[in-house]
Amino acid sequence: MTITEICKALGGEIQCPGIGGREITEAAAGDLLSFIMGTAREGAAWVTVQAHLNVAAVAVLKDLPLIIIASGRKAPEDLIERCTTENIAIVSVPDSIYAVCAKLAALGLKG
Repeated sequence: MTITEICKALGGEIQCPGIGGREITEAAAGDLLSFIMGTAREGAAWVTVQAHLNVAAVAVLKDLPLIIIASGRKAPEDLIERCTTENIAIVSVPDSIYAVCAKLAALGLKG
């Protein structure tokens, strides 16, 4: 699925569009940045409640083109600006991390 299709299916607020046509086939979930750095595969969507500038650094390092911020949290302006520069999409969703992961699995994304 593309980033745009995933964002639409999740029904969240797109805070940064990234490259909407980029394909995503899997997702990683976690809030510990070192865990994501060690386990997320390049090109995955990242589901987290973390909403600060260091999230962009990890996404750039691991080539994670979509950050899904769960539980109704919103990205601050500095994170949005950095992700805009790096072409990383951010979508804020009201659902819990668990619910987002269940939706992504139902859409066919691997975990």
